[in-house]
Amino acid sequence: MKIVVVGPGAFGIKHLDGLKNIDSAEVVGLVGRDAAKTQAVANEYAIPNVYTSLEDALESDADAVILCTPTQMHAAQAIACMKAGKHVQVEIPLADSWEDAQEVLKVQEQTGKVCMVGHTRRFNPSHQYVHNKITAGELNIQQMDVQTYFFRRKNINAKGEPRSWTDHLLWHHAAHTVDLFAYQAGSKVVKANAIQGPIHPELGIAMDMSIQLLAENGAVCTLSLSFNNDGPLGTFFRYICDNGTYIARYDDLVDGRENAIDVSEVDVSMNGIELQDREFVAAINEGREPNSSVAQVFDCYRVLYELEQQLNAQ
Repeated sequence: MKIVVVGPGAFGIKHLDGLKNIDSAEVVGLVGRDAAKTQAVANEYAIPNVYTSLEDALESDADAVILCTPTQMHAAQAIACMKAGKHVQVEIPLADSWEDAQEVLKVQEQTGKVCMVGHTRRFNPSHQYVHNKITAGELNIQQMDVQTYFFRRKNINAKGEPRSWTDHLLWHHAAHTVDLFAYQAGSKVVKANAIQGPIHPELGIAMDMSIQLLAENGAVCTLSLSFNNDGPLGTFFRYICDNGTYIARYDDLVDGRENAIDVSEVDVSMNGIELQDREFVAAINEGREPNSSVAQVFDCYRVLYELEQQLNAQ
């Protein structure tokens, strides 16, 4: 499987680290606006071709593309990849508008290409462990309590480097939980409410947000998000179930009494990004729809759109 990775930044590196462990995948190209920086990363990972535009990379004989680019480019680039005959995995979020999300799904259906979205929580072993118990009929979600906390008052990426685009609590960080809640509950979100704090004068986004979700089967979710949290960073999930409580902190999982749960045997790796990439490659090779396909995560963006409408009306 010949793959081009677009974006040599923090998440591009995460995908390169994951892909090097997949025998059936070969990264044949790296795309970045800064030629020198991109070449340096390509040299480190022995990638033979460097491009400064996606358009040039799409003319290559690559089979698939992984997009690790600014949010505002995701939808248009995913569409361009599929129309060029390439399978595509686009990092979360699929889009930052409902209209763009609809267009991506339309093009996927027209082209028949694999289009997968980086909803990594579906693949983290900690969340897989809970999901496996749900699908085995051992428990059901009653409530999810989720905290997504960062300290990000300047426009920097996960590596602490300046970037040209602005992250977003709703369209990026909430997307993880909105999708995961519906996925784990096995039920569509039928009611959603949101409130937000003041808009940052320079970044132009809300720095604090609170979201409530109700699934059709009665499960509820409360999500708190902040870019103002000067403390432990990341997203922390509490699953309150009819048969136990679980707390997931990325790839670590404990029960409600903080007893550690071994998730090392849940999958072939403890790296959620690697597992995500393995699913992408396998789905293409096997000619099937991947977990976290655009069709499967599509309803998440309907919910985000409805929440955006609420917030705009406040």
